[in-house]
Amino acid sequence: MKSKEIIEKSRRLARPYRVTNGKKFRLKDIDPGDTGEFSSDDKARFKEALQTGIDALAELQDVLYAQDRWAVLLIFQAMDAAGKDGTIKHVMSGVNPQGCQVSSFKGPTSEDLDHDYLWRCVKQLPERGRIGIFNRSYYEETLVVRVHPEFLAGQKLPEKCVTKHLWDDRFQDIRSFERYLHRNGTIVRKFFLHVSKDEQRKRFLERLDLPEKNWKFSANDAKERGFWGDYMKAYEETIRETATGNSPWYVVPADNKWFTRVIVAAAVIDALDALDLQYPKVGAAKKKELAEAKKVLLASK
Repeated sequence: MKSKEIIEKSRRLARPYRVTNGKKFRLKDIDPGDTGEFSSDDKARFKEALQTGIDALAELQDVLYAQDRWAVLLIFQAMDAAGKDGTIKHVMSGVNPQGCQVSSFKGPTSEDLDHDYLWRCVKQLPERGRIGIFNRSYYEETLVVRVHPEFLAGQKLPEKCVTKHLWDDRFQDIRSFERYLHRNGTIVRKFFLHVSKDEQRKRFLERLDLPEKNWKFSANDAKERGFWGDYMKAYEETIRETATGNSPWYVVPADNKWFTRVIVAAAVIDALDALDLQYPKVGAAKKKELAEAKKVLLASK
């Protein structure tokens, strides 16, 4: 009963931020500071709810691993300082490490650039029974590469492949790829952690002021703020073009970390519950084998 209650609450929390049809989606309609019907007074309660959600997620992940039929791919995209690392760390803190794998994608290597843009991500897809997490992903190809055309020039594409339809082609490629994954037992859930420009500035300054956080900051972080408008346009079009019923986007307000983490956890719980997971059933032969093993163990000292 308790698990069912958590799952139902998770569904109600996450659904308002889910985008399955991008035609009417506009990024300006999402307030980065939104906390739904809750306020900062609920912060402590939400932290407790997150722990409860983590426990429920751990139970669902255990069944996912045991059943060994489905794979789950969680993709996180965001502007710098939106909280991707912290969200992944907190939400997945209770999951068995054997059933979870995290891949972080930085700038492509020379080897990556000698292949198609999906290649390096395909290599990191989760196995059946596991949750795979992409900290950034192939969506960088419709985001940072679009904002910085010079990166596209470094991909060594044949000239005839670089047409005015390039971005539409990539959106089509990604939709087809995610449909292929779904048809083969890998469900995809995508999260855009939507932080405001003001909140990003605040977090950058904190990283500069606190010695223990200096390592998180690079001069390029501040430079990229100059392209904020271009990034917002790229994110909006990317979400509009690649949000589907089988592979939805969750546009999660990210100015309040306590709220962001609960919404992400709720969305993952909802996704796992939709798979109707079951522990493998043991057949008659296996039951007989287990009974014999029990006899041996009971008779031993």
